[in-house]
Amino acid sequence: MLSLALRGMRTRWVTFVGSFLALALGVGIVATTGMALAATFDAPRHGPERFAAAPVVVRGEDRLRVRTPIGVRTQELASPRSVPAELATALAELGRTVEDRTFPVSVGDARLDGDGEGTVGHPWPVAAATPYRLAAGRAPAAAGEVVVTAGAGSDVRTGDRITVATAAGTTVRTVVGTVRPAGFETAVFFTEAEAAAISPAVDAVVVHADPAAVRAVVDREDRMAVLTGDDRRRADPDPDRDAEALVSVNALLGTAAGITAFVSVFVVASTFSFAVAQRRREFGLLRTAGATPGQVRRMVYAEAVVIGVLASAAGCRLGVLGAPRLVSWMVGEGIAPRWFALGDQNWPLHTAFWTGLAVALGGAVAASRRAGKVGPAEALRESAVDSGSMPLSRVLLGAAVLLTGLVLLGVALVQDPGSVLKRKTYVTQPMLLIVGFALFAPVLVRPVTRFLAWLPAQLPGATGVLARENASAGLRRTAAVAAPVIVTVALAASLMGTTATIGEARVTEARTQVTSDFVATAGGEGGALPWQFVERARQIPGVVVSASRSTAVTVLEEGTALVGSEARAVDPADAAAVSAPPVVAGSLAGLDDGSIVVNEEWMTTTIGERVGVWLADGRKVTLRVAAVLSTGTGNNGVYVTPRNAGGAAVDRVDVKVVGNTGRAAVAAQLEAAGRATGTEVVTRAGWLAENHRQSGENTRLGLLMILLIALVYTGIALAGTQVMATSDRVRDLAVLRLAGATKAQVLRLVGTEALIVVTVGAVLGGAVAALNLFGVRTALGLLDVHSGVVVPWGTIGPVVAVSALLAVVFAVVPASFALRVRPVELAGARE
Repeated sequence: MLSLALRGMRTRWVTFVGSFLALALGVGIVATTGMALAATFDAPRHGPERFAAAPVVVRGEDRLRVRTPIGVRTQELASPRSVPAELATALAELGRTVEDRTFPVSVGDARLDGDGEGTVGHPWPVAAATPYRLAAGRAPAAAGEVVVTAGAGSDVRTGDRITVATAAGTTVRTVVGTVRPAGFETAVFFTEAEAAAISPAVDAVVVHADPAAVRAVVDREDRMAVLTGDDRRRADPDPDRDAEALVSVNALLGTAAGITAFVSVFVVASTFSFAVAQRRREFGLLRTAGATPGQVRRMVYAEAVVIGVLASAAGCRLGVLGAPRLVSWMVGEGIAPRWFALGDQNWPLHTAFWTGLAVALGGAVAASRRAGKVGPAEALRESAVDSGSMPLSRVLLGAAVLLTGLVLLGVALVQDPGSVLKRKTYVTQPMLLIVGFALFAPVLVRPVTRFLAWLPAQLPGATGVLARENASAGLRRTAAVAAPVIVTVALAASLMGTTATIGEARVTEARTQVTSDFVATAGGEGGALPWQFVERARQIPGVVVSASRSTAVTVLEEGTALVGSEARAVDPADAAAVSAPPVVAGSLAGLDDGSIVVNEEWMTTTIGERVGVWLADGRKVTLRVAAVLSTGTGNNGVYVTPRNAGGAAVDRVDVKVVGNTGRAAVAAQLEAAGRATGTEVVTRAGWLAENHRQSGENTRLGLLMILLIALVYTGIALAGTQVMATSDRVRDLAVLRLAGATKAQVLRLVGTEALIVVTVGAVLGGAVAALNLFGVRTALGLLDVHSGVVVPWGTIGPVVAVSALLAVVFAVVPASFALRVRPVELAGARE
């Protein structure tokens, strides 16, 4: 059978080229995304950086540790406790100490060089603990003098005067020295006295003493840690920054790998099944010649193994070539960190190879079993018109897949509507529906085709009628060509539509909840607004000013799990004037230092009930539930008072104009205060637009990357399948020529039929997307978020247009080549 399979493959190479290309490209995509994904599993390991030259570092404990019946649970603290003055004094008695203070800094008219999310300030004496070394100039010795990190990317030189904004205000300072960047932060160094005036709290103390003696002193204090050796990494600005930077990359590539693997398997299985189905008459001849059903099946399996091995090997080679380019593009677009690179893992190639081989065999199973069951004479009499009937097994499987998808969606909507808005759900949900629709394709394609082709069939001439009847008669051909279009349109509309709909819902939520007229925020995580700006804003007549802080609280749920929640620390009276949170029970006005506002996701949602929580600095307090907010899209967090903010600084100011005060006058005064303190003030509309753009840009870019990969693949698969389908119809085209049709008429018919098939695929894919978006809209309604569904026409349009162009070109071009031969020769040719 192997020799017979090889001879058959040599004779019918056009049929197998389509399967080979589809499989090779599918394996290549799986290998490419798999190799990039494997590189996200291990982040580079760094030793201590900020305090690499410090023998002992004392700082607030950065992790909350809670004993539970199943062991110790830990949670990172957002604002570790500062070092008490009494402890700093006691440590100084053990040996030489250096106090460290870290505070946000903004440099307005100069470009420094470094790393990290924002610029920070430190006292100069602690620079030796990194160690920083002066590259030029001298150490700061008086107020108004600073040393900055300046490398090749900086335009600052010794002697320059730069504008520096801190929480103490904005002043012009003189650069008296520069240090080379350390690679983990962009820093401005002040004198020790000036740093203490700007940020009185001591964040850490470097101690030159015996670690055991230091621990003996520190153990008397609560929530303090002594760091030596490799543990000094915990005092770095962001010790887990590399691992955290890979979290989003891992999620994106994991999604990409899952989607592209699904697309590859779906398209390859459809293409291979169609290639086998084209040869039913050939199988009938083999049966007539004495071949048993088992021999026919073994021949098909042998062909599948040959194609699978060769195509999978070629695909792995494509993966080796494509993975470095994918990683380079992600780094260039800012999706991945600058240091991200491929590792030496080989398992993605093995996974891709064996997956390709399994898909090739799987695609041949159903069709080969069907061909093997057909009797010899019956196979020879079988017409080219597909019946459109489905075996019971396929009906049951299709119904099971569709019902599974719909039931899972229904259960999620009933039990936890918020889960429908999570990426894991809205990525996997369309896949079940796509498979379900594909399994019912023999039943769906014919009525959809006849409906969509009704209008063209009414036009003068026979082209519309023939195109409709050809597409309706060749169901397997129509389904195979439509399959790439179905999956691409369904994924494009579902993914982009869902993310756009959720994004619009969040904007709607924010627009409803934020009622202030102006907003000022501290740029970057951990930033702080100058207190002078807050004071100047409060002095403007006719306004209400709400100064709030970003913080966090942690609760122990069910006695075993520590769950952290983002929170805002607000003054309830001021917050009520500038916001309208979605309260479902209680009142925001009831918030005080002994209470908390929670959302419906919390286990404790009874007004007046007391709940134990840990604040951002690790303190445990028991607070009364004052109000409960609806869950919404997940951004309705927790509210506490500033006393329970865990030491967090003011990072947002909302200003509401009240009474008869003119908005223009208030805007002018806020802009003046902003210029004086280095603070940017924007209108409510501007803040909403910017906040929405920043939060959705990376997600949108990542999904576009996934869709681009899927579109390239399905486009090539569509072209290959169309060539296979057209090459199998040369006799039909010749008969049309013999019946009097011109070559142009035949080509016009082929192009029209291709357009109809693409339209069928787009409609079925749109139906899948509509069901998915209906689930998202229903979930938003259950969460009391009332915003419309966003249909991504800007994505769907190009996808359908490219698919139509490819289908027409790769249907018309092979047909034009086939029609170069005389029609009589084509009609009399053997298959």
